Amino acid sequence: MSTVFFPIDKKAVSDKKRFGLCDNPPPPHNPAYLDEKNGELWIAVVENDSLESITFYPLDNCIVLKRADEKKAKCCDAVLVHDSTVIFVELKQRTERGKTWIVEGEEQLRSTITHFNESSEAENYEIRKAYIANSERPVSKKSWLLRMERFFDETGYILRIGNRIKINEAAL
Repeated sequence: MSTVFFPIDKKAVSDKKRFGLCDNPPPPHNPAYLDEKNGELWIAVVENDSLESITFYPLDNCIVLKRADEKKAKCCDAVLVHDSTVIFVELKQRTERGKTWIVEGEEQLRSTITHFNESSEAENYEIRKAYIANSERPVSKKSWLLRMERFFDETGYILRIGNRIKINEAAL
């Protein structure tokens, strides 16, 4: 049975110039959500300069992905869609040093993308992106460039590590 990646009953839509993506701190029980007003809660900031209608779907705690052994697979927090673009997002609120949060985020994105690519929905999107957003460490480092290039080579998705999601950013 195929996974439904876009839970219609959980979707939110925004055409604001700036809005945020939020996720409650662990332990996780509630899905991530879109917020247009409470900037202090935003883990990721979506910059939508052309005021397009962006659709948000929470994934973690809304859909269940299964591994080959039928155990639950890791899932990223949410997905944004507009036109022919799909953007998977993992939200982190960690201050720890090192790259543990990046490794975990990448693993969650890869798992979700693998399952998504097996669905019929994947063929509807020409531009494919993924973000690991951390409100505590928002700046991308040049040292992450090789990781982002490898991610693209292996998945076909552009990976960005940072807390600003630019909707109208050029594909590469």
